[in-house]
Amino acid sequence: MSNIELAIWSFPVLLFLIFMRIPIALAMLAVGFGGTFLVTGTPNMTLNQLKNLTFGTFSSYSLSIIPLFLLMGQFATLSGMSASLFRAAESFLGHRKGGVAMSAIGACAGFGAICGSSLATAATMGQVALPELRRYGYPGSLATGALAAGGTLGILIPPSVILVIYAILTEQNIAKLFVAAMIPGILAALGYMLAIAIWVRVSPNSAMVRERIVWSKRLIALAKVWPVLTIFLVVVGGIYLGIFTPTEAAAVGAAGTGIAALASGQMSMAKLRQAILATASSTAMIFLIVLGAGLYNGFLALTQLPQTSALWVSEQGFSPWLILTIVLLMYLAFGCIMDSLSMVLLTVPIIYPIMLALDFGLSPDDFGLWFGILVLIVVEVGLITPPVGMNLFIINGMARDIPIGQTFRGALPFVTTDIIRVAILASFPSITLWLVWAIY
Repeated sequence: MSNIELAIWSFPVLLFLIFMRIPIALAMLAVGFGGTFLVTGTPNMTLNQLKNLTFGTFSSYSLSIIPLFLLMGQFATLSGMSASLFRAAESFLGHRKGGVAMSAIGACAGFGAICGSSLATAATMGQVALPELRRYGYPGSLATGALAAGGTLGILIPPSVILVIYAILTEQNIAKLFVAAMIPGILAALGYMLAIAIWVRVSPNSAMVRERIVWSKRLIALAKVWPVLTIFLVVVGGIYLGIFTPTEAAAVGAAGTGIAALASGQMSMAKLRQAILATASSTAMIFLIVLGAGLYNGFLALTQLPQTSALWVSEQGFSPWLILTIVLLMYLAFGCIMDSLSMVLLTVPIIYPIMLALDFGLSPDDFGLWFGILVLIVVEVGLITPPVGMNLFIINGMARDIPIGQTFRGALPFVTTDIIRVAILASFPSITLWLVWAIY
Protein backbone atom coordinates (compact mmCIF):
# COMPACT_ATOMS: atom_id res chain seq x y z
CA MET A 1 0.00 0.00 0.00
CA SER A 2 1.39 3.41 -0.97
CA ASN A 3 1.68 6.27 1.48
CA ILE A 4 -1.15 8.13 -0.26
CA GLU A 5 -3.44 5.11 0.01
CA LEU A 6 -2.46 4.73 3.65
CA ALA A 7 -3.43 8.36 4.30
CA ILE A 8 -6.77 7.96 2.52
CA TRP A 9 -7.62 4.82 4.50
CA SER A 10 -6.79 6.62 7.74
CA PHE A 11 -9.96 8.75 7.43
CA PRO A 12 -12.49 5.89 7.67
CA VAL A 13 -10.43 4.35 10.47
CA LEU A 14 -10.50 7.62 12.38
CA LEU A 15 -14.25 8.05 11.84
CA PHE A 16 -14.84 4.45 12.96
CA LEU A 17 -12.97 5.10 16.22
CA ILE A 18 -15.02 8.28 16.77
CA PHE A 19 -18.28 6.40 16.16
CA MET A 20 -17.09 3.79 18.67
CA ARG A 21 -17.11 6.64 21.22
CA ILE A 22 -13.34 6.86 21.52
CA PRO A 23 -12.46 10.45 22.55
CA ILE A 24 -11.46 12.24 19.38
CA ALA A 25 -8.10 13.35 20.83
CA LEU A 26 -7.16 9.74 21.59
CA ALA A 27 -8.49 8.59 18.20
CA MET A 28 -6.29 11.11 16.37
CA LEU A 29 -3.30 10.20 18.55
CA ALA A 30 -3.77 6.49 17.84
CA VAL A 31 -4.25 6.88 14.07
CA GLY A 32 -1.44 9.43 13.82
CA PHE A 33 0.96 7.29 15.83
CA GLY A 34 0.09 4.11 13.93
CA GLY A 35 0.23 5.82 10.56
CA THR A 36 3.58 7.45 11.28
CA PHE A 37 4.99 4.08 12.34
CA LEU A 38 3.77 2.44 9.11
CA VAL A 39 5.32 5.23 7.00
CA THR A 40 8.69 5.42 8.80
CA GLY A 41 8.93 1.77 9.80
CA THR A 42 10.72 2.53 13.06
CA PRO A 43 9.09 3.01 16.48
CA ASN A 44 12.00 5.13 17.73
CA MET A 45 11.46 7.76 15.06
CA THR A 46 7.76 7.80 15.81
CA LEU A 47 8.36 8.27 19.53
CA ASN A 48 10.92 11.00 18.86
CA GLN A 49 8.41 12.81 16.67
CA LEU A 50 5.81 12.61 19.43
CA LYS A 51 8.32 14.01 21.93
CA ASN A 52 9.38 16.86 19.67
CA LEU A 53 5.79 17.61 18.64
CA THR A 54 4.64 17.82 22.25
CA PHE A 55 7.39 20.26 23.20
CA GLY A 56 7.09 22.29 20.00
CA THR A 57 3.31 22.59 20.30
CA PHE A 58 2.96 23.47 23.96
CA SER A 59 5.93 25.84 24.10
CA SER A 60 4.19 28.04 21.53
CA TYR A 61 3.56 31.52 22.91
CA SER A 62 0.46 31.88 20.74
CA LEU A 63 -1.35 29.06 22.55
CA SER A 64 -1.24 30.95 25.85
CA ILE A 65 -4.09 33.09 24.55
CA ILE A 66 -6.49 30.13 24.90
CA PRO A 67 -6.46 29.66 28.70
CA LEU A 68 -6.56 33.43 29.16
CA PHE A 69 -9.72 33.83 27.06
CA LEU A 70 -11.23 30.78 28.75
CA LEU A 71 -10.52 32.29 32.18
CA MET A 72 -12.05 35.56 31.02
CA GLY A 73 -15.18 33.67 30.01
CA GLN A 74 -15.32 31.82 33.34
CA PHE A 75 -15.13 35.07 35.30
CA ALA A 76 -17.90 36.55 33.15
CA THR A 77 -20.04 33.43 33.57
CA LEU A 78 -19.75 33.22 37.36
CA SER A 79 -20.08 36.93 38.10
CA GLY A 80 -23.62 37.48 36.85
CA MET A 81 -22.72 39.66 33.85
CA SER A 82 -25.08 37.62 31.68
CA ALA A 83 -28.10 38.68 33.71
CA SER A 84 -27.22 42.37 33.38
CA LEU A 85 -26.80 42.00 29.62
CA PHE A 86 -30.15 40.30 29.24
CA ARG A 87 -31.98 42.88 31.37
CA ALA A 88 -30.44 45.71 29.37
CA ALA A 89 -31.37 44.14 26.03
CA GLU A 90 -34.87 43.29 27.29
CA SER A 91 -35.48 46.88 28.39
CA PHE A 92 -34.98 48.04 24.80
CA LEU A 93 -36.55 45.13 22.88
CA GLY A 94 -38.93 43.36 25.24
CA HIS A 95 -42.02 45.34 24.24
CA ARG A 96 -41.75 44.31 20.59
CA LYS A 97 -43.18 41.15 19.00
CA GLY A 98 -40.68 38.43 19.78
CA GLY A 99 -38.74 41.02 21.75
CA VAL A 100 -37.82 38.80 24.71
CA ALA A 101 -36.28 36.21 22.36
CA MET A 102 -34.52 39.00 20.46
CA SER A 103 -33.20 40.25 23.80
CA ALA A 104 -31.70 36.82 24.42
CA ILE A 105 -29.94 37.01 21.04
CA GLY A 106 -28.61 40.49 21.81
CA ALA A 107 -27.42 39.39 25.24
CA CYS A 108 -25.71 36.35 23.70
CA ALA A 109 -23.88 38.66 21.29
CA GLY A 110 -22.75 40.88 24.17
CA PHE A 111 -21.71 37.94 26.32
CA GLY A 112 -19.89 36.32 23.40
CA ALA A 113 -17.81 39.49 23.12
CA ILE A 114 -16.16 38.70 26.46
CA CYS A 115 -16.49 34.92 26.52
CA GLY A 116 -15.21 33.34 23.30
CA SER A 117 -16.97 30.02 23.90
CA SER A 118 -20.22 28.97 22.29
CA LEU A 119 -21.06 26.31 24.86
CA ALA A 120 -20.47 28.68 27.77
CA THR A 121 -22.55 31.40 26.11
CA ALA A 122 -25.45 29.00 25.48
CA ALA A 123 -25.33 27.52 28.98
CA THR A 124 -25.04 30.87 30.77
CA MET A 125 -27.66 32.74 28.78
CA GLY A 126 -29.99 29.75 28.93
CA GLN A 127 -30.07 29.96 32.72
CA VAL A 128 -30.94 33.65 32.57
CA ALA A 129 -33.29 33.88 29.59
CA LEU A 130 -35.17 30.56 29.55
CA PRO A 131 -37.36 31.34 32.61
CA GLU A 132 -38.27 34.71 31.11
CA LEU A 133 -39.14 33.17 27.75
CA ARG A 134 -41.40 30.68 29.51
CA ARG A 135 -43.01 33.47 31.51
CA TYR A 136 -44.07 35.27 28.34
CA GLY A 137 -45.49 32.17 26.71
CA TYR A 138 -42.86 31.42 24.07
CA PRO A 139 -43.28 27.90 22.66
CA GLY A 140 -40.58 25.45 23.68
CA SER A 141 -39.28 25.12 20.14
CA LEU A 142 -38.75 28.87 19.67
CA ALA A 143 -37.31 29.41 23.16
CA THR A 144 -34.75 26.60 23.00
CA GLY A 145 -33.96 27.12 19.32
CA ALA A 146 -33.28 30.84 19.80
CA LEU A 147 -31.03 30.27 22.80
CA ALA A 148 -29.09 27.49 21.08
CA ALA A 149 -28.58 29.70 18.01
CA GLY A 150 -27.67 32.73 20.12
CA GLY A 151 -25.01 30.67 21.85
CA THR A 152 -23.16 30.20 18.57
CA LEU A 153 -22.34 33.91 18.61
CA GLY A 154 -19.80 33.07 21.32
CA ILE A 155 -17.37 31.64 18.74
CA LEU A 156 -18.02 34.18 16.00
CA ILE A 157 -17.90 37.53 17.79
CA PRO A 158 -14.32 38.22 18.96
CA PRO A 159 -12.61 37.03 21.03
CA SER A 160 -13.01 33.48 19.77
CA VAL A 161 -11.00 30.41 20.73
CA ILE A 162 -11.78 28.70 17.41
CA LEU A 163 -10.50 31.74 15.50
CA VAL A 164 -7.26 31.60 17.47
CA ILE A 165 -6.83 27.91 16.60
CA TYR A 166 -7.52 28.61 12.92
CA ALA A 167 -5.03 31.49 12.93
CA ILE A 168 -2.32 29.25 14.41
CA LEU A 169 -3.00 26.44 11.92
CA THR A 170 -2.92 28.72 8.87
CA GLU A 171 -0.36 31.27 10.17
CA GLN A 172 -2.85 34.11 9.93
CA ASN A 173 -2.79 37.35 11.89
CA ILE A 174 -5.08 36.88 14.92
CA ALA A 175 -5.87 40.59 15.19
CA LYS A 176 -6.95 40.77 11.52
CA LEU A 177 -9.11 37.67 11.95
CA PHE A 178 -10.85 39.30 14.91
CA VAL A 179 -11.50 42.38 12.78
CA ALA A 180 -12.80 40.28 9.89
CA ALA A 181 -15.24 38.47 12.20
CA MET A 182 -16.97 41.63 13.42
CA ILE A 183 -19.31 42.32 10.49
CA PRO A 184 -20.28 38.63 9.98
CA GLY A 185 -20.93 38.43 13.74
CA ILE A 186 -23.24 41.44 13.66
CA LEU A 187 -24.99 40.02 10.58
CA ALA A 188 -25.49 36.73 12.47
CA ALA A 189 -27.20 38.46 15.39
CA LEU A 190 -29.41 40.52 13.04
CA GLY A 191 -30.26 37.41 11.02
CA TYR A 192 -31.35 35.53 14.14
CA MET A 193 -33.51 38.46 15.22
CA LEU A 194 -35.08 38.56 11.75
CA ALA A 195 -35.88 34.85 12.01
CA ILE A 196 -37.63 35.49 15.34
CA ALA A 197 -39.57 38.43 13.89
CA ILE A 198 -40.82 36.28 10.99
CA TRP A 199 -41.70 33.39 13.35
CA VAL A 200 -43.89 35.50 15.65
CA ARG A 201 -45.67 37.06 12.68
CA VAL A 202 -46.35 33.75 10.99
CA SER A 203 -47.59 32.47 14.37
CA PRO A 204 -48.92 35.66 16.00
CA ASN A 205 -50.20 33.94 19.16
CA SER A 206 -46.90 32.22 19.90
CA ALA A 207 -45.66 34.77 22.44
CA MET A 208 -46.71 37.72 24.55
CA VAL A 209 -44.91 41.05 24.75
CA ARG A 210 -43.90 42.71 27.96
CA GLU A 211 -44.77 46.25 28.92
CA ARG A 212 -42.67 49.10 27.53
CA ILE A 213 -39.87 50.22 29.85
CA VAL A 214 -39.50 53.96 30.40
CA TRP A 215 -36.26 55.57 29.30
CA SER A 216 -35.03 56.27 32.81
CA LYS A 217 -35.14 52.54 33.65
CA ARG A 218 -33.55 51.69 30.31
CA LEU A 219 -30.61 53.93 31.10
CA ILE A 220 -30.26 52.35 34.55
CA ALA A 221 -30.23 48.88 32.99
CA LEU A 222 -27.72 50.03 30.39
CA ALA A 223 -25.47 51.50 33.07
CA LYS A 224 -25.23 48.09 34.75
CA VAL A 225 -23.47 46.59 31.74
CA TRP A 226 -20.63 49.11 31.74
CA PRO A 227 -18.07 46.46 32.83
CA VAL A 228 -18.88 44.36 29.76
CA LEU A 229 -18.69 47.34 27.42
CA THR A 230 -15.46 48.56 29.01
CA ILE A 231 -13.78 45.16 28.84
CA PHE A 232 -14.83 44.66 25.23
CA LEU A 233 -13.61 48.10 24.18
CA VAL A 234 -10.30 47.69 26.01
CA VAL A 235 -9.60 44.19 24.71
CA VAL A 236 -10.85 44.43 21.13
CA GLY A 237 -10.09 48.13 20.76
CA GLY A 238 -6.58 47.57 22.12
CA ILE A 239 -6.00 44.85 19.52
CA TYR A 240 -7.43 46.91 16.65
CA LEU A 241 -5.39 49.99 17.58
CA GLY A 242 -2.19 48.01 18.01
CA ILE A 243 -1.87 48.81 21.72
CA PHE A 244 -1.87 45.13 22.69
CA THR A 245 -0.95 41.92 20.98
CA PRO A 246 -3.85 39.44 21.11
CA THR A 247 -2.13 37.52 23.90
CA GLU A 248 -1.56 40.68 25.93
CA ALA A 249 -5.18 41.70 25.30
CA ALA A 250 -6.34 38.30 26.57
CA ALA A 251 -4.32 38.81 29.77
CA VAL A 252 -5.74 42.31 30.23
CA GLY A 253 -9.24 41.03 29.54
CA ALA A 254 -8.93 38.16 32.03
CA ALA A 255 -7.59 40.50 34.71
CA GLY A 256 -10.23 43.14 33.99
CA THR A 257 -13.08 40.63 34.03
CA GLY A 258 -11.77 39.18 37.29
CA ILE A 259 -11.61 42.62 38.89
CA ALA A 260 -15.12 43.46 37.66
CA ALA A 261 -16.39 40.17 39.07
CA LEU A 262 -14.80 40.91 42.45
CA ALA A 263 -16.19 44.46 42.43
CA SER A 264 -19.69 43.12 41.75
CA GLY A 265 -19.54 41.14 45.00
CA GLN A 266 -20.50 37.90 43.26
CA MET A 267 -17.03 36.36 43.03
CA SER A 268 -16.35 34.39 46.20
CA MET A 269 -13.25 32.28 46.85
CA ALA A 270 -15.29 29.18 46.00
CA LYS A 271 -16.28 30.67 42.62
CA LEU A 272 -12.70 31.79 41.99
CA ARG A 273 -11.51 28.23 42.58
CA GLN A 274 -14.29 26.93 40.34
CA ALA A 275 -13.27 29.34 37.56
CA ILE A 276 -9.61 28.32 37.73
CA LEU A 277 -10.38 24.59 37.79
CA ALA A 278 -12.87 24.88 34.92
CA THR A 279 -10.33 26.85 32.89
CA ALA A 280 -7.64 24.26 33.58
CA SER A 281 -9.97 21.42 32.61
CA SER A 282 -11.09 23.08 29.35
CA THR A 283 -7.51 24.03 28.48
CA ALA A 284 -6.30 20.47 29.04
CA MET A 285 -9.06 19.12 26.82
CA ILE A 286 -8.29 21.60 24.02
CA PHE A 287 -4.54 21.07 24.25
CA LEU A 288 -4.93 17.28 24.09
CA ILE A 289 -7.04 17.65 20.95
CA VAL A 290 -4.41 20.03 19.52
CA LEU A 291 -1.70 17.43 20.23
CA GLY A 292 -3.73 14.63 18.66
CA ALA A 293 -4.45 16.72 15.59
CA GLY A 294 -0.79 17.70 15.36
CA LEU A 295 0.36 14.08 15.34
CA TYR A 296 -2.30 13.03 12.85
CA ASN A 297 -1.60 15.97 10.54
CA GLY A 298 2.12 15.24 10.86
CA PHE A 299 1.42 11.72 9.59
CA LEU A 300 -0.58 13.15 6.66
CA ALA A 301 2.31 15.52 5.87
CA LEU A 302 4.69 12.54 5.73
CA THR A 303 2.43 10.89 3.16
CA GLN A 304 2.33 14.13 1.10
CA LEU A 305 -1.48 13.87 0.92
CA PRO A 306 -2.23 17.63 1.38
CA GLN A 307 0.31 18.66 -1.27
CA THR A 308 -0.74 15.91 -3.68
CA SER A 309 -4.41 16.79 -3.23
CA ALA A 310 -3.76 20.49 -3.84
CA LEU A 311 -1.79 19.71 -7.00
CA TRP A 312 -4.45 17.28 -8.27
CA VAL A 313 -7.31 19.74 -7.72
CA SER A 314 -5.44 22.59 -9.44
CA GLU A 315 -4.68 20.37 -12.45
CA GLN A 316 -8.29 19.32 -12.98
CA GLY A 317 -9.44 22.79 -13.96
CA PHE A 318 -12.42 22.78 -11.61
CA SER A 319 -14.07 26.11 -10.89
CA PRO A 320 -12.77 27.52 -7.58
CA TRP A 321 -16.35 28.35 -6.59
CA LEU A 322 -17.43 24.76 -7.18
CA ILE A 323 -14.63 23.51 -4.94
CA LEU A 324 -15.54 26.10 -2.29
CA THR A 325 -19.19 24.99 -2.39
CA ILE A 326 -18.19 21.33 -2.00
CA VAL A 327 -15.88 22.16 0.91
CA LEU A 328 -18.54 24.19 2.73
CA LEU A 329 -21.11 21.42 2.21
CA MET A 330 -18.56 18.96 3.58
CA TYR A 331 -18.16 21.11 6.68
CA LEU A 332 -21.93 21.20 7.09
CA ALA A 333 -22.02 17.40 6.95
CA PHE A 334 -19.08 17.01 9.34
CA GLY A 335 -20.74 19.44 11.73
CA CYS A 336 -23.55 16.92 12.21
CA ILE A 337 -21.17 14.31 13.64
CA MET A 338 -18.14 16.17 15.06
CA ASP A 339 -17.54 18.99 17.51
CA SER A 340 -16.30 22.29 16.11
CA LEU A 341 -12.78 22.33 17.56
CA SER A 342 -11.95 18.81 16.40
CA MET A 343 -13.36 19.52 12.96
CA VAL A 344 -11.19 22.62 12.50
CA LEU A 345 -8.03 20.91 13.79
CA LEU A 346 -8.59 17.82 11.66
CA THR A 347 -9.61 19.37 8.35
CA VAL A 348 -8.01 22.80 8.01
CA PRO A 349 -4.41 21.53 7.56
CA ILE A 350 -5.66 19.35 4.68
CA ILE A 351 -8.26 21.63 3.10
CA TYR A 352 -6.44 24.97 3.40
CA PRO A 353 -3.51 24.16 1.04
CA ILE A 354 -6.03 22.93 -1.55
CA MET A 355 -8.10 26.10 -1.33
CA LEU A 356 -5.03 28.35 -1.28
CA ALA A 357 -3.94 26.90 -4.63
CA LEU A 358 -7.16 28.11 -6.28
CA ASP A 359 -7.70 31.59 -7.70
CA PHE A 360 -10.46 33.58 -6.00
CA GLY A 361 -9.05 36.95 -7.02
CA LEU A 362 -7.75 37.62 -3.49
CA SER A 363 -4.26 37.92 -2.07
CA PRO A 364 -3.15 34.93 0.06
CA ASP A 365 -3.60 36.96 3.26
CA ASP A 366 -7.07 38.19 2.32
CA PHE A 367 -8.09 34.71 1.22
CA GLY A 368 -6.94 33.23 4.53
CA LEU A 369 -9.09 35.71 6.47
CA TRP A 370 -12.16 35.30 4.25
CA PHE A 371 -11.98 31.51 4.13
CA GLY A 372 -11.46 31.35 7.90
CA ILE A 373 -14.66 33.31 8.55
CA LEU A 374 -16.62 31.08 6.16
CA VAL A 375 -15.29 27.98 7.90
CA LEU A 376 -16.11 29.44 11.29
CA ILE A 377 -19.71 30.18 10.29
CA VAL A 378 -20.25 26.69 8.90
CA VAL A 379 -18.67 25.20 12.03
CA GLU A 380 -21.05 27.38 14.03
CA VAL A 381 -23.98 25.84 12.13
CA GLY A 382 -22.80 22.43 13.29
CA LEU A 383 -23.48 23.48 16.88
CA ILE A 384 -27.22 23.69 16.16
CA THR A 385 -27.69 20.79 13.76
CA PRO A 386 -28.54 17.24 14.87
CA PRO A 387 -27.39 14.70 15.88
CA VAL A 388 -24.33 16.29 17.57
CA GLY A 389 -25.48 19.89 17.90
CA MET A 390 -23.97 20.52 21.31
CA ASN A 391 -25.80 23.80 21.89
CA LEU A 392 -29.13 22.05 21.29
CA PHE A 393 -28.40 19.45 23.94
CA ILE A 394 -27.17 22.02 26.45
CA ILE A 395 -30.32 24.14 26.14
CA ASN A 396 -32.61 21.12 25.99
CA GLY A 397 -30.99 19.82 29.17
CA MET A 398 -32.21 22.97 30.94
CA ALA A 399 -35.75 22.45 29.64
CA ARG A 400 -36.27 18.74 30.17
CA ASP A 401 -40.01 18.98 29.63
CA ILE A 402 -39.43 20.01 26.00
CA PRO A 403 -38.85 17.05 23.62
CA ILE A 404 -35.50 17.19 21.84
CA GLY A 405 -37.37 17.00 18.53
CA GLN A 406 -39.00 20.36 19.24
CA THR A 407 -35.61 21.86 19.96
CA PHE A 408 -34.29 20.50 16.66
CA ARG A 409 -37.26 21.97 14.77
CA GLY A 410 -36.88 25.28 16.59
CA ALA A 411 -33.28 25.58 15.37
CA LEU A 412 -34.19 25.16 11.67
CA PRO A 413 -35.10 28.84 10.97
CA PHE A 414 -31.78 29.92 12.47
CA VAL A 415 -29.86 27.34 10.45
CA THR A 416 -31.59 28.76 7.37
CA THR A 417 -30.38 32.28 8.15
CA ASP A 418 -26.86 30.90 8.66
CA ILE A 419 -26.88 29.24 5.23
CA ILE A 420 -28.14 32.44 3.59
CA ARG A 421 -25.39 34.40 5.39
CA VAL A 422 -22.73 31.96 4.19
CA ALA A 423 -23.97 32.33 0.62
CA ILE A 424 -23.86 36.14 0.84
CA LEU A 425 -20.40 36.28 2.43
CA ALA A 426 -19.03 33.71 -0.02
CA SER A 427 -20.41 35.66 -2.99
CA PHE A 428 -19.16 39.04 -1.73
CA PRO A 429 -15.79 38.66 0.08
CA SER A 430 -15.57 42.45 0.46
CA ILE A 431 -18.28 42.34 3.16
CA THR A 432 -15.94 40.31 5.36
CA LEU A 433 -12.76 42.11 4.37
CA TRP A 434 -13.98 45.72 4.27
CA LEU A 435 -13.24 46.49 7.91
CA VAL A 436 -9.81 44.84 7.64
CA TRP A 437 -8.98 46.97 4.62
CA ALA A 438 -10.26 50.08 6.39
CA ILE A 439 -8.14 49.52 9.52
CA TYR A 440 -5.03 47.98 8.06
